[in-house]
Amino acid sequence: MIRLTIWYENVQEKGILDKNIFQESFPEEEEKKFAGFLAKTAEEMKKVYPDGLGKTLEDHFKAKEDISVKLVTLDMPGCGITDELLENTDVLMWWSHIAQHAVPDELAEKIHQRVLQGMGLIVLHSGHLCKPLKLLLGTSCTLRWREGDFERVWTTAPTHPIAQGIPPMFELETEEMYGEFFDIPKPDDVIFTGWFRGGEVFRSGCTWTRGYGKIFYFQPGHETNPTYHNEYILKILDNAVHWTAPDRIHDKPDCIHAEAPEIRK
Repeated sequence: MIRLTIWYENVQEKGILDKNIFQESFPEEEEKKFAGFLAKTAEEMKKVYPDGLGKTLEDHFKAKEDISVKLVTLDMPGCGITDELLENTDVLMWWSHIAQHAVPDELAEKIHQRVLQGMGLIVLHSGHLCKPLKLLLGTSCTLRWREGDFERVWTTAPTHPIAQGIPPMFELETEEMYGEFFDIPKPDDVIFTGWFRGGEVFRSGCTWTRGYGKIFYFQPGHETNPTYHNEYILKILDNAVHWTAPDRIHDKPDCIHAEAPEIRK
């Protein structure tokens, strides 16, 4: 049984400017504009994900006989990730957007170390800027973006386990445009490549190995688009959970630097 934890930001659904999260002071006009943006986004999200985006993902994986799933959110104590939960997680799936800063550095470092020990990490859409991924990859993870566009997703590594059951190409009628340059280290594999009507291309599905852990970043998944209702998107996530799941979690992340055995003479 794969123990999957879904970490979901759960900020935009609330539609309010929570001063506990956004502690910086805004000029009055900017604050009104941002509050209006949050309210509008919450309304749009409810149309697509009536029970919440995070709950939609949780419900999908609850139907899997070989996966046990737990959904946690930023507004829970300890941001939802206790030491005990982290120790009992095989794969961590992460969706974040406008509150990347609210995740404590200490928690990000714990996740970093857990991945080095073997825990799988799946980062979705705007989570490319999350602290754990930036720690693991060592780059800014910035990219170019603009509002929604038609996306054609090409399978560019068809033999990879994450690509199994996925056609050579599938289409998303509306998805937020992410484009190059994507500031990431060279991936082990670029499994999917996105193309947009504006002419942009993007490395949409990338993998890395860090220590004993496997990482998968997947671009589609804007909060106001029905991306997580798409059968191919969900199949990719299913495959990614199984691929990133470790055979075992190692006791110490530095065990890959253990002293070598003596050479027998």
